[in-house]
Amino acid sequence: MLTEALLGRARNWRPNLLFVTSFALLILSFTVHAQTNNSEADGKSSFTARLMNIEAAANETFRYNASLHNGAKEARIYELKADLPIGWMIAYKVEGSQVTSLNLESGKTQDISIEINATSSAKPDKYKIPIRAISAVDTLVLNLEAVVKGSYALELTTPSGRLSDEITSGKVKEIQLTVKNTGTLPLTDVELSAQNPSRWETTFEPSKIKEIEPGKSVDVTASLKVPDKTIAGDYVTTITAKNSNSTSQLSFRMTVKTSLLSGWIGVLVILAAIGLVYYLIRKYGRR
Repeated sequence: MLTEALLGRARNWRPNLLFVTSFALLILSFTVHAQTNNSEADGKSSFTARLMNIEAAANETFRYNASLHNGAKEARIYELKADLPIGWMIAYKVEGSQVTSLNLESGKTQDISIEINATSSAKPDKYKIPIRAISAVDTLVLNLEAVVKGSYALELTTPSGRLSDEITSGKVKEIQLTVKNTGTLPLTDVELSAQNPSRWETTFEPSKIKEIEPGKSVDVTASLKVPDKTIAGDYVTTITAKNSNSTSQLSFRMTVKTSLLSGWIGVLVILAAIGLVYYLIRKYGRR
């Protein structure tokens, strides 16, 4: 009898045990969900960057990777503004698109790429650049630093400044060039190249300059070869000096003239034609 009574009570407790277990799981799920929401929207918004200080040349782009977090319990629209030195430029990009403001849901974090360009005349120094994310409720400040270490600048010209000359068809002309470092940082591995008219050839000596110190220049000889039977006229060759930091170009105009022998041949052909006409007139004109 006692055994049957215990079995009966156990059967009666099964539904109650199932209810208690389900209720406990429900409470646990709610607690975890509440903790998750609290961790996302913790009331602490932030504006941070992986690297706060970047060093580059004045004509290079300063690139920062920032993160904006909305810790509020409601969505907020943040407008992005910066205090820049005069003439400097800034761009904010989110997922490749340029923006000036963004809408952040509660507890969300958005990565922002910040690109800053200094003026070419910016002096070597450390520049502080405050970036502000402004909403209707709060303002988040990100203090960045751009360290300008100098500038890269390259100038390609001729010693006399003259950018034109004459050449005879089928001949080679040497052109004297000057490659000058007009920046404040050394230039390394400067290469020279040319874009020629069809079948023309240009070689350089030297064709590659290992290094040019600021304010210094290197003389280069360009040998321009014109193919035979080139029609007389004006032709332009574009010469380029460049490295990974700077580029300079010049357009050199060459006036092609025919050779003296070709000129005499032309004269003889004309005289022969006149003589032939005169002969035909004398022979057949009397009939």
